[in-house]
Amino acid sequence: MQDIVHSTAVERDDDANKWEAQLRKGCLEMAVLMALCAGRSYGLGVLRVLESDSNLVLSEGTIYPILNRLRQEGMVTSEWVEAEAGHSRRYYSLTRKGRERAVRMARIWLDFAAGLNRLAQPLVQEKEESA
Repeated sequence: MQDIVHSTAVERDDDANKWEAQLRKGCLEMAVLMALCAGRSYGLGVLRVLESDSNLVLSEGTIYPILNRLRQEGMVTSEWVEAEAGHSRRYYSLTRKGRERAVRMARIWLDFAAGLNRLAQPLVQEKEESA
């Protein structure tokens, strides 16, 4: 019986981890656009901003398809810049359309998150008070 209870708890943790992964995946476009709001950057630079500022850890294999799709949609432009030492890099910049989308997404996110925070706060307080 104990194995079944433990197995169910592990499955719940796995379900929460899967949910968190889907939540993060759903926010990637918004996060990339927001990372580019500060100015142009190359792919690895965007990755570093996401890791340091949002705790989103992505691989190069994830970021470049997003940047390419955003470029095809007219949200970002890109240009190759020759480096004095090393290889050239492709730099990405927001277009006006991309900045407008980032602002709209930020407003939607802040409203959405505020609502969910109102729902979540009593649960967190309840847990802290019972501990």
